[in-house]
Amino acid sequence: MGTFIKRNLLDGLISHLEQKEISLIVGPRQCGKTTIMLTLKNYLEQKGKKTLFLSMDFEPDKEFFISQSKLIQKITLEIGKKEGYVFLDEIQRKENAGLFLKGIYDMNLPYKFIISGSGSVELKEKVHESLVGRKRVFYMTTLNFEEFVNYKTEYKYQNNITDFFTIEKVRTQQLLEEYLNFGGYPKVVLAESIEEKRKIINEIYQSYLEKDISYLLGIRNTDGFSNLIKIIASQIGKLTNFSELSSTLGISVPTLKNYLWYLEKTFIIQRITPYFKNIRKEITKSPVFYFYDYGLRNYILDILGENIQSFDLSFLFQNFVFHLLNASPMDSNVKIHFWRTKEKAEVDFIFESGNNLIPIEVKYKNPKDTIIERSLRSFIIKYKPVTAIVVNINFESEKKIDTTRVLFIPFWKLTKKNIKAWNTDERQLLMR
Repeated sequence: MGTFIKRNLLDGLISHLEQKEISLIVGPRQCGKTTIMLTLKNYLEQKGKKTLFLSMDFEPDKEFFISQSKLIQKITLEIGKKEGYVFLDEIQRKENAGLFLKGIYDMNLPYKFIISGSGSVELKEKVHESLVGRKRVFYMTTLNFEEFVNYKTEYKYQNNITDFFTIEKVRTQQLLEEYLNFGGYPKVVLAESIEEKRKIINEIYQSYLEKDISYLLGIRNTDGFSNLIKIIASQIGKLTNFSELSSTLGISVPTLKNYLWYLEKTFIIQRITPYFKNIRKEITKSPVFYFYDYGLRNYILDILGENIQSFDLSFLFQNFVFHLLNASPMDSNVKIHFWRTKEKAEVDFIFESGNNLIPIEVKYKNPKDTIIERSLRSFIIKYKPVTAIVVNINFESEKKIDTTRVLFIPFWKLTKKNIKAWNTDERQLLMR
């Protein structure tokens, strides 16, 4: 098996190379941003284009980031005064990076800039704010399941991956379990032994705590922060009680919320809020958190590479389905929530698109028949959605509850495009 992993983001980045806007790649530490930039650089050089790659992670390169004039002098030296492509890696390490880049962009130089950085506050807030109308953001994650499977099957099925999932059900489930155990950090996927995988994730995590968190929060003792991550890792998909967490960790609620905010901004966890008709209730009610990467989550709980219990797998699968729903930048009118009632009824996800609600229940198993559980039935009776979905491993069927069509589908069919199509198709049938 090779050492190069194809990334789905590459085509979008290539098509954006001819646009004047800055291509801004953001994502977690070690998700492959530098690798994809070097791939783009190689692609351009093969076409005879002039390029320059500088990184704030390389000590010799740092002097060229001291001022705008220093950087332009270096670019001119290497590329000349005509068209060229400039790659700036780990830009979040540059003080006032947003204003620095804005000034250079507004000089209207003949260079195209491709820039990357991990999700620090400097990058996520000030850079975005300063570069309004001057950049397009490309969000990069660790490997998604399709990228993982294509690499593991040596790209044999990359043009008919859905056929592979349909026919190779046992192999698909094996790959899913491996993915839910080790996650999608490229270096972890490439590592052959479990020991090596653990070592790599340990390095990623320690580097995150030492470089990102100590620097951003200005604290040397990250124990409280680490303990918070461990608790969140142990309760993915479950309600988060801020007061309870604050008491357990011995930190104030404002500090707790600040830590959680940093965890979100640095691409470790994602928050989803409950669905309510009353927006005030939605904001004040407890959120649920999911991890960006399963391997990191399992490492934090010291179960990476172990035989994960079925109970834990069900929550990891729920986390996985959240990523399927959240894949690629969301349409502005699409939101993802969960649903809980005081009577303990709960639905894992509510896919809200405009005025349409689609409840989605997640089952890490193959139902033997089309049984609709009480919670999902409660939501259907209350809100009368056109479509409801039960996501599972590979069972496929459907049934009706009043006017709602309930679809039982394998996880790999769960795409935003399919969800909208199922909802639209059924609406058209009802209108006939």
